[in-house]
Amino acid sequence: MILDSLPLWGLYLAMAAGVVISVEAGFQFGKYRRRIGAAEKEGPVGPMVGATLALLAFLITFTFGIAASRFEARRQGMLDEANSIGTTYLRAGLLTEPHRTEIQRLLHEYVATRIEGAQSGRLATAIARSESLQNRLWSQATEVVTLDTKPIITGLFIHSLNETLDMHTTRIHALRARIPLIVWAVLCFVTIMAMTATGYQEGLVSSRRSPVILALILAFSVVVALIADLDRPHEGLLRVSQQTMIDLEKSMQPPKD
Repeated sequence: MILDSLPLWGLYLAMAAGVVISVEAGFQFGKYRRRIGAAEKEGPVGPMVGATLALLAFLITFTFGIAASRFEARRQGMLDEANSIGTTYLRAGLLTEPHRTEIQRLLHEYVATRIEGAQSGRLATAIARSESLQNRLWSQATEVVTLDTKPIITGLFIHSLNETLDMHTTRIHALRARIPLIVWAVLCFVTIMAMTATGYQEGLVSSRRSPVILALILAFSVVVALIADLDRPHEGLLRVSQQTMIDLEKSMQPPKD
């Protein structure tokens, strides 16, 4: 996405600058209209500005809802994957050697790869490594099925392993599901229009800018930055906690003497 080329602080500054320019342009135009004695009064303008700001508030709420739902999907996906891997690991312990040890070792490495990918943000590398481990796990599972000394246990293991592999696709989809660019474009357009209208109304009734406009600029920019933070899986302050996966990795460590 084009917006990803900007860091979050850069996006915040860009939005703040855009709002300041829009308000100032509207303010200067309002002053010009008042100076030339245009027959436009502040009364009719106020409701229209209010309606525009209400539309902007609705659009922000809509965009925030998208970002929040995607964030929750990533969090739930991580929990579901951890549960699936944990179940697979426990069932692998019921298999015969040498497959038991090798499969549990691969699962431990798989979890470590998932954690490292989430914490470092190197998504492509983590995906490639995870898929390589999946192939090795499935090869081991094929050998287990060929031997089939414990059909019930083997069936339970294959079922949980299949769920673990499916969760990989689910999590990748959740990571790549982002706020559409068209939504960002509409949000920026409506913002420019609303802030320009706000500045215009102020210019019609006053020759000086109200300090309250600064609070509006800062608050709006913070909210947009928060939405962008929620929308970026591996950047910013709002990240899905990997503590569940970390705890799982610790539980998979062989006991120490």
